[in-house]
Amino acid sequence: MEKDLKIEKKKMNPFLWFLFAIVIPLLIAVVIAVIAFSIAGVNVMEWVKEKGSNIPVVSSLIESPEGESVEQTPDHASEQLAAKNEQIEQLNQQVQDMETTIDRLEEEAVILENRNKQNEATAEVEADSESENSSISTIASSFKDMDSEQAALIMQDLDNQTAVSILEEVSNKVRGAILAEMEPAKAAELTKIFIDAGN
Repeated sequence: MEKDLKIEKKKMNPFLWFLFAIVIPLLIAVVIAVIAFSIAGVNVMEWVKEKGSNIPVVSSLIESPEGESVEQTPDHASEQLAAKNEQIEQLNQQVQDMETTIDRLEEEAVILENRNKQNEATAEVEADSESENSSISTIASSFKDMDSEQAALIMQDLDNQTAVSILEEVSNKVRGAILAEMEPAKAAELTKIFIDAGN
């Protein structure tokens, strides 16, 4: 008999077992879920009222002042509309800023492209000039070694600019000898062009 009493004492009441094993942990889980959703920004009480109003017995227990709800809705909607309009204005401003930046960058690209073309043209002109100067120097050295009478005859047949360019490259002594052998009118014309060129 004593054993039976001990066994009965050891056996827990099924109601207490149900309370501690199921009801209390379930309540703790619900409280934690409500807190988590509240922190996440979900209006838990509003959600419960909305869902509870659809349940027949529970809907009578839930007080839902519809007047307040109706009054809050337009205010809330106007606040949302104002916030959205402000967002749209900010985005439009960002678009305008981006377009301005794009226009400025396109202008800079055009300027850089024009500079590049100018640099290429200048480089070509300099290369042509160096090539021409090299050719004139080569021909001028040929005139140095040539008989001055023969050089004068050849220079008289050249155009004035080429003749002056060659005369610029030769020494004063050779230049004087070549001009002395030319016809006086042609020699005077070349001398004038030579002086006007700054040499």
